Amino acid sequence: MAQAKTNESQPGAAGLPGTTRREFLKTSTGVASATVLGALNVGLYAGGSDIIRVGMIGCGGRNSGAGDQALAADKGARLVAMCDIFPDRVKAARENIRKRHPDQVVADDDHCFAGFDGYRHVIEAADVVTIANAAKFHPLHAWSAIQAGKHVFVEKPHGIDPAGMKMMQRAADLAKEKGLCLVSGLQSRYHTGYAETVQRVYDGAIGEIVSIEENFLRAPYVIIDRKPGLSELQWQCSTQYHFRWLSGDDVPQSLVHNLDRASWVMHNQVPVKCHGLGGRSSMTDPIYGDVFDHHSVVYQFANGVRIYAFCRTTTGCYNESSSVIFGSKGKADITASRITGENPWRWTGKCDPYQREHNLLFAAIRSGSPINNGDYMIPSTLTGIMGQISCYTGKEVTMEQMKQSDFFYPPRPEDCRDDMEPPVKADASGSYPVPVPGQTKLI
Repeated sequence: MAQAKTNESQPGAAGLPGTTRREFLKTSTGVASATVLGALNVGLYAGGSDIIRVGMIGCGGRNSGAGDQALAADKGARLVAMCDIFPDRVKAARENIRKRHPDQVVADDDHCFAGFDGYRHVIEAADVVTIANAAKFHPLHAWSAIQAGKHVFVEKPHGIDPAGMKMMQRAADLAKEKGLCLVSGLQSRYHTGYAETVQRVYDGAIGEIVSIEENFLRAPYVIIDRKPGLSELQWQCSTQYHFRWLSGDDVPQSLVHNLDRASWVMHNQVPVKCHGLGGRSSMTDPIYGDVFDHHSVVYQFANGVRIYAFCRTTTGCYNESSSVIFGSKGKADITASRITGENPWRWTGKCDPYQREHNLLFAAIRSGSPINNGDYMIPSTLTGIMGQISCYTGKEVTMEQMKQSDFFYPPRPEDCRDDMEPPVKADASGSYPVPVPGQTKLI
């Protein structure tokens, strides 16, 4: 597999203006320094006393949270290496996490990396990696870590196209062969209230499932002003949620949580087909990139049950985040952990699923009983991608088509480099072209 290349000849290529790679980050070596990592001799994690070296691939808000949760999960965990496209993000994430875990953050400047190839150095230094960067790279980075014998936590979505999901499937299969953990950021599965609600649905509390409604309606996500001096590539990477080639758009990016819950209540079935509607209505300024601002997708399971799924990222509109299961005897609201109808019930406990997934991950590493979430994280993500492609093309799309397709948003993640041109450019007005349903062809 080809590896990304580093461009040291252009100091500004990997970082924000005024900060060169050599001023803060050193990418000349992936070998841990003796002063930081030499003493962190990881054994069999027996008795909860050995050090577990943690590496962060991505240093934005989500992975800063994941890194913090990893250290909170295990007092023997040490943050030893970090990377991001932008060096300033690495520095900020390190300092923020250090405030909460001063004795557990030991990554020095030689183990903070910038650029597209930084992930390789983090994997080399760590025993477990947390991956939460642009979703385009999740399959490559998970696959590379598992090939190297490292445990993985990877955020959703677990890919943005069919080709990426095939790579993630290989990663999940290899993790099973090697006895490594692969934990998904689809945190609903780790919420004890959601789990009890789903179990009650299984037990017949709402009768036969008739239909499912899924909503993820909100304002635009993570809007970032374009800073002076950024190259076009840096700009797009800094606001990656708004570019298809990096994020895959909002159905796999956000609605994937809802689709995973819908699959869960259907005993982990996946829909056999879908048809979707989508476009861009009001979020048309260049700052919103080339993604749609609204999507509606109707999915159908083999037994005829349908999911009516909606996501939207527009301002000044009604917002809702919900997963509602309609049955012949009542209704289950998964995210409210509540059932109404013939068998009313409501969960009153408390759970932080973001922390719990890390607690269980590190407990599994310590015990030698690996967790592998591949059986649901890959089908649920592929369901989201199927819906997104239907919205872009205006066509009915089947799960079989998705499984057979090798489509990917170019360039391939392993071909990305710091000095490349981005695959999409703005037109004369400064706006980025978007797919045209009925004309755009992807699979």
